[in-house]
Amino acid sequence: MTQPESLAQLLNGRRAAIDATLPTAGFVTGWLLFHQSIVAGAAVAVVLALGLSLWRLRHGDKPRAVVIGLLGVCVAALIALYTGRAQDFFLIQLFSNAASALTWAASIVIRWPLLGVVVGGVLGQKARWRRDPALLRAYGLASWVWVLQYVVRVAVFLPLYAAGQVFALGVARVALTWPLIAACLAASWWVIRRTLPPGHPGLRHPQPPPSAVPGAVGEGSRPA
Repeated sequence: MTQPESLAQLLNGRRAAIDATLPTAGFVTGWLLFHQSIVAGAAVAVVLALGLSLWRLRHGDKPRAVVIGLLGVCVAALIALYTGRAQDFFLIQLFSNAASALTWAASIVIRWPLLGVVVGGVLGQKARWRRDPALLRAYGLASWVWVLQYVVRVAVFLPLYAAGQVFALGVARVALTWPLIAACLAASWWVIRRTLPPGHPGLRHPQPPPSAVPGAVGEGSRPA
């Protein structure tokens, strides 16, 4: 199978990791430097998120995705400011990872694995990849790697959040973002490559089932 691109290249995992970790690191840094001030931490996080948003817009990212990322940081900061508990800055991340684990698992069960949905969308294939039984199976198996990624984060974040360990939450957020995303992309790419049969043309070229190929002999039919 000839495949010029990896999942990391297709999904731009490095940029996503920077967007996820920089505002968090800013929040924890501001909180520590200003004597555990939630206001200072929130201000640093929002300023960094705004700077990242402007940089992404200048480099051609879609405004909708940029706005969603900025809003996520702003809402997290507002929650911490409202409750007066610095660990609540991480509450959205805790819930989003738990929800993501459930959503990805459900997508596999209903045979719409989200990895296929995401990659198919990036490649402009819509749902054509689902008509390829080999790709559908490969995306389904590889999506379990992503489920595991979210489960690992919840298992680490939850006890730290319950204990109010703000600095440890910040460290865990950074440690479980880029390194874990990189490992997840590599592992799911390995699963896909191992699952696709020899000779399959790869992610960019979904193959219809034999029965859908013009001139193919269907089950129970005989050639003329």
